[in-house]
Amino acid sequence: MTYDQTRERVRTLRADPKVVLMRRAARRTAAFAAAAVTLAAAACSPGERADTVASAAPSAVTGSAKPAVGSEKVLVEGLDVPWGLAFLPDGTALVTERDTRKVKAIAPDHSVREVATIDEADAHGEGGLLGITASPKYAEDHQLFLYYTTADDNRIAKWKVGERPQPIVTGIPISGIHNGGRLAFGPDGYLYAGTGDASERGHSQDRSSLGGKILRMTADGKPAPGNPFGDLIWSLGHRNVQGFAWDSGGHMWATEFGQDTWDEINRIEPGRNYGWPVVEGAAHDSRFVDPVVAWNPDDASCSGATIVKSVFVAACLRGERLWLIPVDGATGGLAGQPVAALQGKYGRLRLAQLAPDGSVWLLTSNRDGRGSPATSDDRIIQVNMV
Repeated sequence: MTYDQTRERVRTLRADPKVVLMRRAARRTAAFAAAAVTLAAAACSPGERADTVASAAPSAVTGSAKPAVGSEKVLVEGLDVPWGLAFLPDGTALVTERDTRKVKAIAPDHSVREVATIDEADAHGEGGLLGITASPKYAEDHQLFLYYTTADDNRIAKWKVGERPQPIVTGIPISGIHNGGRLAFGPDGYLYAGTGDASERGHSQDRSSLGGKILRMTADGKPAPGNPFGDLIWSLGHRNVQGFAWDSGGHMWATEFGQDTWDEINRIEPGRNYGWPVVEGAAHDSRFVDPVVAWNPDDASCSGATIVKSVFVAACLRGERLWLIPVDGATGGLAGQPVAALQGKYGRLRLAQLAPDGSVWLLTSNRDGRGSPATSDDRIIQVNMV
């Protein structure tokens, strides 16, 4: 048991102890409730540690690219733990709030209105109403997709405003932490989802589990053609994926929450294994893919991400910054050293999302129980890359 493990568990419980320890116990079996109480009391499990931890981070290449943030503007204030963001063809943005389970619409003039509450979502710990994305054919089908936590699982659902969600993938493991939750359509037209290990290390290497994976599916939740194992799994061996994006060459990049030593940025390839919980960081083991970049969690804990102007922009929670990582779409490699931006300026950053006008919208997460919120939090900040 390590100090960082204990601190992570305690902070999660502190965020909403009654919900985690009482409501979940009431909704689940007595055995599961007993296990949850034991976890809360012990604050860790010997099995949570990686078997191998890299002694050094992978080295980024030296390049000429030096990305930076240009102009900044606060667009929206007073949100409550915003988590996901989807832009619609008319310029409206839909934002999910994790704990309130509300979907709010941000109009082109940046006014805010509530459009729905997802009653099926169950907010506890890091769970609740998480990712949202719009169909590539939204102008025709008005179809949205949600990732949310229920009392029994994490799930992905089709949804139209004014209607009830229609689950298309259920049974994604659930916990007070490590629920994953990001959704996005790839350049191939298929829906991708990042899931977490739900604090059970065995999920990540278990091909029968949807936990600790990146999933790829059709709009009906079926395995997409070309998936490496013929099921929903695109890649495995992840601890908690909450951000991914594609470069100009179609290469997929993803953020990864590590444990005590290394938070990672990985380039995702179908069927490959990213090591958790066997390794954390760059183990140089042929069975697993090493991260492209890694940092100590105090400097990172990156969540949602996007790519703009050949820069992978990762929004970081504990690190309270953006990491700007130049990428080469032709090779799928790095094109320069990572650059930190906005360090400590807006607090915890949950998401970076490319907007239709080419700017990047950032969501803060200072009211999630782990930050120090300002009176204006949580906020949406618009930045432009230079």
